[in-house]
Amino acid sequence: MQVPVFWILLAFMFLYLIRAIQGPTIWDRLLAMSLISVKVIVLIIAIASFYNRGYLLDYALLYSLFGFISVIFIAFFILDRTRGKK
Repeated sequence: MQVPVFWILLAFMFLYLIRAIQGPTIWDRLLAMSLISVKVIVLIIAIASFYNRGYLLDYALLYSLFGFISVIFIAFFILDRTRGKK
């Protein structure tokens, strides 16, 4: 019964990957990569609950922390580069 959840999450990740490749602006690409990161976290949590593996929740928490920090650093990098062009 939980298996369709995996396919739905993978379908959304594929759509976000298309947005990350075709995004008209760098901010659209960054948002798409952030959404892919969130979907990976949800997928890890779904796998942890489906297979009754509690240790995977620790990995999901670590992945969310790294995903958040990386999005913040990339956003600051983009802002710094766009301010330098003016």
